[in-house]
Amino acid sequence: MDTLLQQIFNGLTLGSIYALVALGYTMVYGILGLINFAHGEVVMVGALVAVAAMKALLALGLPAPLVFLLALLIAALVCMALGFTIERVAYRPLRKAPRLAPLITAIGVSIVLQQLAMLFWGRSYHAVPALLPAESYEILGAQITELQVIIIVVAAATMGGLMLLVNRSRLGRAMRATAENPAIAGLMGVDANRIIAFTFILGSALAALAGVLVSANYGIAHYNMGFILGLKAFTAAVLGGIGNLGGAMVGGILLGLIEALGAGYIGELTGGVLGSHYQDVFAFFVLIVVLVFRPSGLMGEKVAERA
Repeated sequence: MDTLLQQIFNGLTLGSIYALVALGYTMVYGILGLINFAHGEVVMVGALVAVAAMKALLALGLPAPLVFLLALLIAALVCMALGFTIERVAYRPLRKAPRLAPLITAIGVSIVLQQLAMLFWGRSYHAVPALLPAESYEILGAQITELQVIIIVVAAATMGGLMLLVNRSRLGRAMRATAENPAIAGLMGVDANRIIAFTFILGSALAALAGVLVSANYGIAHYNMGFILGLKAFTAAVLGGIGNLGGAMVGGILLGLIEALGAGYIGELTGGVLGSHYQDVFAFFVLIVVLVFRPSGLMGEKVAERA
């Protein structure tokens, strides 16, 4: 029982991060029908920028909570600018191109961002300053840390706020109208270019938050950290139903739970020899199963076909 509960806590923490990243994929796909494979690298940039900002701000003698919030704000602003630039330079000129062109471009942008990050920050791992509380509590034999609670609560609040924005605000109506049909939305006074740019900016801000949380959870940041994380978040989006915000959240949580439970029980059965080594296998096995048996995902796809 304690192993089950422990892996549920671990899975919820991991799944919250996957869900935040998956929202970026699903928002862009819902608006443009494009898989932004560079999104994982935006997460990586957010993490590395935040680590650099933390170290610089700590040198000024600022208190730890303020340092963390300022570093998160700086990372978010940098990622928002990066997301806007990616959309304006790499994707906007290809909106009317065949679908293969923006897909190849997305992969190219991902590689370029990886290499630029390697040149700027180097190949080494960067330790994340311990600014968030790490005290642990025992619940029915399982250990949960304050950092895990913070990650789960922040992710849940962020996802709830995003749902309110999309479903209850005027801007959200414009986003849904653009996703439904950009041409008709334009006739109704919606500036599709601004809405698409805002979608990239908002998704990049979520990526920065996810990057800060995942680097704080593992204590390190690296120029290559966004690749596998991005693929797993894409798997989560497909699992839930890409183009569906609720599906991205559910898919992220489910994928985190599947990974944690699978790795935990395999590790227990093999005496700790295996487990974490096979953690990535579960994510891509889930992707294959979903694509074979339910390509639209668990919650389907709510994006209408474009005229």
